Amino acid sequence: MANFYTEVPELKFHLDNPMMERICELKERGYEDKDKFDYAPQDYADAMDSFDKVLEITGEITGEIIAPNAEGVDEEGPHCADGRVEYASGTKQNLDAMVKAGLNGMTMPRRFGGLNFPITPYTMCAEIVAAADAGFGNIWSLQDCIETLYEFGNEDQHSRFIPRVCQGETMSMDLTEPDAGSDLQSVMLKATYDEANNCWRLNGVKRFITNGDADLHLVLARSEEGTKDGRGLSMFIYDKREGGVNVRRIENKLGIHGSPTCELVYKNAKAELCGDRKLGLIKYVMALMNGARLGIAAQSVGLSQAAYNEALAYAKDRKQFGKAIIEFPAVYEMLASMKAKLDAGRALLYQTSRYVDIYKALDDIARERKLTPEERQEQKKYAKLADSFTPLAKGMNSEYCNQNAYDGIQIHGGSGFMLEYACQRIYRDARITSIYEGTTQLQTVAAIRYVTNGSYIATIHEYEAIPCSEEMQPLMDRLKEMASKFDVCTNAVKETADQTLLDFVARRLYEMAATIIMSHLLIQDATKAPDMFAKSAVVYLNYAEAEIEKHFNFIRKFKTEELESYSK
Repeated sequence: MANFYTEVPELKFHLDNPMMERICELKERGYEDKDKFDYAPQDYADAMDSFDKVLEITGEITGEIIAPNAEGVDEEGPHCADGRVEYASGTKQNLDAMVKAGLNGMTMPRRFGGLNFPITPYTMCAEIVAAADAGFGNIWSLQDCIETLYEFGNEDQHSRFIPRVCQGETMSMDLTEPDAGSDLQSVMLKATYDEANNCWRLNGVKRFITNGDADLHLVLARSEEGTKDGRGLSMFIYDKREGGVNVRRIENKLGIHGSPTCELVYKNAKAELCGDRKLGLIKYVMALMNGARLGIAAQSVGLSQAAYNEALAYAKDRKQFGKAIIEFPAVYEMLASMKAKLDAGRALLYQTSRYVDIYKALDDIARERKLTPEERQEQKKYAKLADSFTPLAKGMNSEYCNQNAYDGIQIHGGSGFMLEYACQRIYRDARITSIYEGTTQLQTVAAIRYVTNGSYIATIHEYEAIPCSEEMQPLMDRLKEMASKFDVCTNAVKETADQTLLDFVARRLYEMAATIIMSHLLIQDATKAPDMFAKSAVVYLNYAEAEIEKHFNFIRKFKTEELESYSK
C-alpha cells in the first residue's frame, strides 16, 4: 500500500526538529487541554506521536485514493451549471475521504472541533496532498483561510464559522478582479452597508478565484465611498447559504484542472465585516497572503517530490544501449540536481513554518493575556524571521518545482511529451506556482528590504556559528566565501543610492540570499543525518556556488548607464 508520508523519510526528519518542543509548549498552553478533550496530548512526546499518526493517515489517503484519482480528475475537471460548481467525481471522493478522517480545521482550537495542530505538521499534510494532486491540494488546503478569520474575526464569528470548516466545509479568498490582479489596491467590488437589514451588501465581479464556489469566502471589497487606494478596502465574510453570488464561468486552465478557478458575480450579496473597516488590504490580506504563500511553497515542494519520483522511477526502468538510463552521467546528474533542489527547498519550507509557528502561537497567547518581556522579544524575533523567510520559501520553491518538472519531462525523453505519463500533468500543474499568490517578482519585492537592511546577512552569520560535521566543514568554508560575495554585492548596490539599479538587480540579490540560506540549512541537515542529506549538500553547494558567482559577476560588472539598453 502506497503511503506518501512514510515513503518520504525526509518529512519525519523535519517533523522531529528540536524547535517543535517550544512550538508545542506554546500551542498547547502547557498541555491544558488534556483534561478537557480525550484526543488532546498529555505531553510533548504524545503531541509528536499524534502528528506522526495524522501524517501517516494523510499519507495513506493520499497514496490510496487521491493519487489514483489524479489522472481522472485532470481529464474530467469540475463543471459549471446554473451558477454553481460541481467537482469532478474523483475530487468528491477525495474530499469525502479527508472529511471522514477528520483532516479539516487542523490548526483550529479543539473547542471549535479542530485538532489544534501547529502550522508545521499541517504544512506537511499540504505537501503530501500536493504531491499526489496539486489541484485537489488547492481545494483542501484553502481551509487555512480560517486562520485569518480566527485571527481577526470576533467571538460570534468564531463560534458560527470555524466549526463548519472543521466539519469539512470549504473556503476561498476572493481578492483578484478583472482589473486588479497583483495590484490589489485597485479592487473595486463595492461594499455598501444595509441599515435596514443590519448587514453589508457586496456588488461586483471577482476573477481567478480558486475554489470560487466554496461554502465560506473571505472577500476584499471597497467599503469607503470615493476612495481609490488600499485604505478604502475592508475584509468581509460571505456565506454561500445566503445566496447572491453566482459562478459566471470556470477558467479553462493549463494545469491544476481539479481546482475550479472561477469568475464570480456578486449581486447584492449579504456579507458581514471581518475585523475593522479600512484594514482589509493593509493588515488582513497581508496576513492571509503570507499563509497562502507558505501553502504554495508546500504545494511546490510536493510537486518537486512528485517530479523527482516519476523521473527516478522512469530512469531506473528505461533501458537504452543495453543499460538503464540512470547509469548515464547526463541522467544521474539531472536526478541529483533535482533531489538537491528538493531537499534544499524543503529545508527552507519547514524552517519558515517553524518560525511562523512560534510567532503565531505567541500572537494568539497575547489575545488572552499580556506577554512577558521575554515572550515579546521572542515574538518580535520570530515574526521578523517568518516575514523575511516566507517570500524566499514561496519564490524559490515555486521556481525549483518548475525546474524539476521540466527536468522530469526531459528524463522521460519523448515519452514525457505523451499524455499517458504523469510527468506532463506535474509540469502543467507546476507552472502556476510561480505566478499565483504573488509572482516570484513580487516575492522579490517583499524580500528586498531584508537584503538592504542586513537581516539576511545577519541570519547567515548566525548560521555560520552553528557547528557542522567535519565532513561538512569544507562546504562551510566555501559557503562563507559565497556570503562574502553576497555582502560585497549588497553594499556596492546600496552605495550607489540608485533605486532604479536596486530594483533592476533585486532578483539576483534575492536569489543570492536564498541560495546561501538553503545551503546552510542543508549543511545543518547533513550534519545531523548524513545518510539522508550529505549527497544533496555536496550537489547543492556546487550548484549554489555557480549561481552566486554568476550573480556576483553580473552585479559587480554592471554599469548603471546600461539600464537604458534594457528599458527599450
